[in-house]
Amino acid sequence: MKEIITKEIVDELMKIKGEVRGIAPKSHIQFVVEEKGEKALKKIEERMKELGYPVEYKNIRPMSFYPIGLEATTLLVIKELFNYDDEKLREIGVYQSKVSLIIKLFTKYFVSMKVIAQKAPEMCRKYYTVGNLKITELNEKEKYTIIEVKDFQVYPSHCRMLEGYFGNVVKMVVNKNTKYKETKCPFLGDNHHEFLIKW
Repeated sequence: MKEIITKEIVDELMKIKGEVRGIAPKSHIQFVVEEKGEKALKKIEERMKELGYPVEYKNIRPMSFYPIGLEATTLLVIKELFNYDDEKLREIGVYQSKVSLIIKLFTKYFVSMKVIAQKAPEMCRKYYTVGNLKITELNEKEKYTIIEVKDFQVYPSHCRMLEGYFGNVVKMVVNKNTKYKETKCPFLGDNHHEFLIKW
């Protein structure tokens, strides 16, 4: 069933504490424009205006901070307008990790999973002003890792995007294809997010 966004939903999202770098909503838009063309951008901006939050995505600065609600609303508007399913949202997360200068730098200079595990909290802070990320388990012999994110609750669609994002960051480090899924989620009654990534 198609999810319709209301102004009430967006108003609640915009109240969420915390900020995110502009590269996040900007990369979500870039993904859609590459797939659907420039007309998609106009549609998204028109829908944002209808919802009471007009934004010109081309003017968003990648390294400046913006409300987390803007990223969440952008994802929901994309999902609504183009009928994107969970797999598409994961693809958006994969795309974001590929175009992020922060991730490119980290994966270039910190080339082992052990170092990434140590640097993960710092990496998260480069992107979001809220939330606590850490790698709680790293088993290179069995080829899997578990990422935990606490104090960070946005919207279920955002969780799907994070699956793709984390899965691809690990892929960039280990240089192998990954399988990933969220195994714990606040929207399912857990007190934090947990992502299992295998390679």
